[in-house]
Amino acid sequence: MARFRSLLRPTPFKIGCLVILAAVAFFYSFGTEKPRLLEALDQRVVDTMFHWRGAVPAGDRVIIVDLDERSLREVGQWPWPRHQVAQMLTNIGAGGAVAIGLDMVFAEPDRTSPATLLHDLADRHPRALADSPLQQLLTAGELDHDQVLGETLAAWPSVLGYVFERRDDGLKDPHQAPFPAARIQLAPPELSFTDLQLIAAYRPILNVPEVSLALSEGFFNVFPDVDGTVRRVPLLMSMDGIPYPSLALELARLGLGEETLTIHAEELTYGERRHALLGVSVGPRYIPTDEQGQLSANFRGPPYTFTYVSAVDALENRRPEIFQNKIVIVGTSAAGLSDLRATPFSEVFPGVEVHATVVDNILAGDPLVHDIYTEIGLTHATVIGGGLLLTFLLVYSGPLAGGLAALGLIIAAVAGNYYFFFLQNQVVGLVYPLATLVLIFMVVTLSNYFFEGRQKRFISKAFSQYVPPELVKEMALRPDDLALGGESREMTVLFSDVRGFTAISENLEATELSRLMNDMLTPLTRIIHQHRGTIDKYMGDAIMAFWGAPLHDADHARHGLQAALDMVAVMPAIREKFQARGWPAIHIGVGLSSGPMNVGNMGSEFRMAYTVMGDAVNLGARLEGLTKLYGVPIVISRHTRDLVPDYACRELDLVRVSGKARPVAIFEPLGPAAELDPATTAALAQYHQALNLYRQGQFTAAAQQFEELHQADPKRLLYCLYRDRCRRFHQHPPPPDWDGVFTHGKGVKS
Repeated sequence: MARFRSLLRPTPFKIGCLVILAAVAFFYSFGTEKPRLLEALDQRVVDTMFHWRGAVPAGDRVIIVDLDERSLREVGQWPWPRHQVAQMLTNIGAGGAVAIGLDMVFAEPDRTSPATLLHDLADRHPRALADSPLQQLLTAGELDHDQVLGETLAAWPSVLGYVFERRDDGLKDPHQAPFPAARIQLAPPELSFTDLQLIAAYRPILNVPEVSLALSEGFFNVFPDVDGTVRRVPLLMSMDGIPYPSLALELARLGLGEETLTIHAEELTYGERRHALLGVSVGPRYIPTDEQGQLSANFRGPPYTFTYVSAVDALENRRPEIFQNKIVIVGTSAAGLSDLRATPFSEVFPGVEVHATVVDNILAGDPLVHDIYTEIGLTHATVIGGGLLLTFLLVYSGPLAGGLAALGLIIAAVAGNYYFFFLQNQVVGLVYPLATLVLIFMVVTLSNYFFEGRQKRFISKAFSQYVPPELVKEMALRPDDLALGGESREMTVLFSDVRGFTAISENLEATELSRLMNDMLTPLTRIIHQHRGTIDKYMGDAIMAFWGAPLHDADHARHGLQAALDMVAVMPAIREKFQARGWPAIHIGVGLSSGPMNVGNMGSEFRMAYTVMGDAVNLGARLEGLTKLYGVPIVISRHTRDLVPDYACRELDLVRVSGKARPVAIFEPLGPAAELDPATTAALAQYHQALNLYRQGQFTAAAQQFEELHQADPKRLLYCLYRDRCRRFHQHPPPPDWDGVFTHGKGVKS
């Protein structure tokens, strides 16, 4: 039974293996379609590989006639009169082009055509053109620019472009349909067009009938991915169950001298019976596509990788020989004509060059191919083989070796994918196996984190902000001594505050105030850490710290008192530094109290803090507030005084502070008694003698003693305080039951 339980006990290695199995199972759940996020990330990886590869030479058979900015400047704004477009196409055809494609649509009659004006005149004045030469020209069609363009297209091997509207806009004319010249057939022949999963269209936006005399027609729709980048271009779309070829596919077909397009499909049975496209054959040339008939474009490079000829040059027939045996696409790169796309190489890429890329891919037979079976095999090899290797190294060699192994596997996978697949025009998804390796690294590392040394790491993380690193290491070695859940201990608490901070903050800019606080709190915190103290919190200009937790400290009072003395001792150097910057002088008051306190993680379900609570803590806060009243930098309680008997202290008063009914004795620490100079020792003795006279009610004698002390040390506020108090009591004696206790309320009196 124990052995069976040990097999079920989770370990980092077992958890790593479970992640591998879950990753394989999840990969199978994709079926034939990846999640959109993975697909988008894989596309980004392919985009990056395009940039690694850089530009490659485009084929020499495709030329772009560009309606560029120069053409628009010299000829005029687009659209040009169509007889000029006809003249340009005549020059291209006469130059020997084997196919001419127009990446544009002439959906409306040419308003600049003389025939339009004459028809309008004839409608208004029927007898004006009767039997006139203009009527004869009008009848012959020589004045109709649309008819001139249509006849020119009919004279040359041309493909008119049109666009499909996919949205049901209610404008469909059942009698309008494109008329491509290609003969389309299916393989296997028993399939029907309705079995295909092509991108569906609602209606075509065609050229006007007078223009639609070209040899063939092809749509030029392009559908960017969700990030707006064009990576795939449809070769076929369907309308009313009939497939129609694209402009690029028809241009390639004419350029190759073929008449037939063959659509290849196969039956898929994932979930539901359907047929998916495999590719399209142009004659004997096979072009792979995705299931919707889209070609993954193998972009040659950034914009203008192909040969461009300015449309104005073609119009004026300046370089007719360049068109010999070429496939010519007429389009635009002018920004104002809004035919710019985003591609892996550029966010501003002429749309006409996208179609040129597709034609060139078909002619060269090198579009990108997504090989799903290769991707499945590589995913299994990377996830299972690489995952097991990574898990083994993380568990038995540590995070450094595992991290280096993970990095090596990722580099090897990326480099192998780039050199052995992408450069061979194959696209193999890489993100999922790499993400799985990263997940395995994270899960196994976290498992090691929680299963091995969890308590030590928790201690280091939980207390690194409170205590010095040396004490954190000691805590990790003595976890049983920690008080995390809450307990009562004998401890010492310290409160430190800046005097007159409100006035200081009002005279400084926010950035200067922030720098001032950082430059003051840093050395004070360093001193607390040096004396094994724990920082509880910063409260604006105040510091709260304690000794005796999270580790027991038998000398908590001594460590806290020495920290307070050192904090006061470092203040002159801080003031000198601040004075050089033009900042105000800073003085602090420190209150120390020792006694039983509750310590541990306290707070709410929303936020916890490691802190201390209790009467002794409240007293420490009150004592810090009394430092200004008595004119001393440090005030400690009797309990703290009793725990450090070797330190010389000046008893300040017997007081009843706000919130406490019982009086407490308060003291000013002066340092180790053995280190006091004789003058300080004599003055301390005289002070305590005067204090005894005061408590015995001998106010005149006490006032005289305090006056002598004041004359010897005029800067000490304490002597003046008692001198004035004695004089007041001499004039207005306290009640007979006076016990020498002075009461401090919310408004402190003296």
